[in-house]
Amino acid sequence: MFVNGALQPARRHTTVHDRWTGEPVGTVPRDGAEEAAAAVAALAAGRRATTPQQRSAVLTRAADMLTARAEEFSTLITAESGVCRKETLREVSRAAGNLRVAAAEAERIRGESIPLPDGTRLAVTLPEPVGVVLGITPFNRPLNQVVVKAAPALAAGCPLLLKPSEKTPLTALAFAELLVEAGCAKDMLAVVTGEPGEVGPPLAAHPDVAMVTFTGSVATGHAVAAQAAGKRQLLELGGNDPLFVLPDADLRRAAKLAADGSCATAGQSCRGIKRVFVWEEVADEFTALLEPAVAAKRAGDPRREDTDLGPLVSEEAALVVERRIARAVRDGARLVTGGERDGALVRPAVLDHVPPDTELVTEETFGPVAPVIRVRDADEAVRLSNGTAYGLQAGVLTRDSAAFWDIAARLRVGAVNLGEGPHFDSPHIPFGGVKSSGVGREGIRYAIAEMTVTKTVTLPGPYGTG
Repeated sequence: MFVNGALQPARRHTTVHDRWTGEPVGTVPRDGAEEAAAAVAALAAGRRATTPQQRSAVLTRAADMLTARAEEFSTLITAESGVCRKETLREVSRAAGNLRVAAAEAERIRGESIPLPDGTRLAVTLPEPVGVVLGITPFNRPLNQVVVKAAPALAAGCPLLLKPSEKTPLTALAFAELLVEAGCAKDMLAVVTGEPGEVGPPLAAHPDVAMVTFTGSVATGHAVAAQAAGKRQLLELGGNDPLFVLPDADLRRAAKLAADGSCATAGQSCRGIKRVFVWEEVADEFTALLEPAVAAKRAGDPRREDTDLGPLVSEEAALVVERRIARAVRDGARLVTGGERDGALVRPAVLDHVPPDTELVTEETFGPVAPVIRVRDADEAVRLSNGTAYGLQAGVLTRDSAAFWDIAARLRVGAVNLGEGPHFDSPHIPFGGVKSSGVGREGIRYAIAEMTVTKTVTLPGPYGTG
């Protein structure tokens, strides 16, 4: 495990392989319940008090260092995740941006004073760190998913225990080393690597862990939530995010948004476009524009400058996508382009006339697929959109503000974007969903609020004798 500022000797190790070449990239400890308990104990024993200014300075230095080492981190992310170089460079920039926002927000954490109505007492609220925060992160963005857990936790003054995906642990360890170099106190940070079933349950259930923040699948999230019963929880459990293309939309821009949003990270993004609801009167024209936009996406070696998407995280994941595409075609969809699989690589696909009840669109499909579902009107589109277990984000393309507000009001999602896809994001706004998409909100300021608890102090008031 990584504790006290460095990796410790390990009894067992796991080799991480390059997602494209299959060659070893590095080895990490395969920690178990004993190491998990030791990591929590080290953080619980530390708990040193730091000022907002100190925390802000550490996060600012970390952002500067990460920016300076962008090439190094991009190369590492591409190797262990298979995400193409174009995107991993953006991921590093995005992570640095999150750190800078957290640095600013660290100095804005404050309470309030509340004079009681009868004037006898004054209440003062004091935000305090919730305690040890356990951050469990997925494979698809090995750096930024870590940063969106780490940055608000450290800004709030919480000791942080990271459990990165067993598929992509190297980036998290490199980032932990960077944080220590940036001045993060060694007893405020630990990283445990290993198989989820071996370290996840003892970490989530440990009595000294005060909060669990998790990003991953619904099934795993529910298992984590059960283990962490009674603790504060922030769960981001995925999405089945729709893009609505109304008849008055700019169809060329809509096709580009749909292509980009369905293929980013090879389709392995919780906020990526998973369904495209297109009004029937423009569906033929839209699909004719979408086909070349998706077909132009180059799939292959993620290190090449001209590659748009690399392999999925595993061949098993690619087989799931292949099977769902084939099932959709059997159910009546028309495969317009793409969908071929070569190992873990899936060619980006467009499907038209997709039945709304086929598995490709009722479940969260993690692959580069743009499924077009033709609808008659807003009522049908909203009904179908709300008809799955998920409710993360949505995008609506229209020039009609009344139509937009009507759709936005009826959607059961955490965010609706006008003129953008569901994949739009910013560290300044809340991020999270409803229904099976999760509990609580990320976004730096909102995550900091989740990671603090309010202590109220009352004093004799200035206007009474209390």
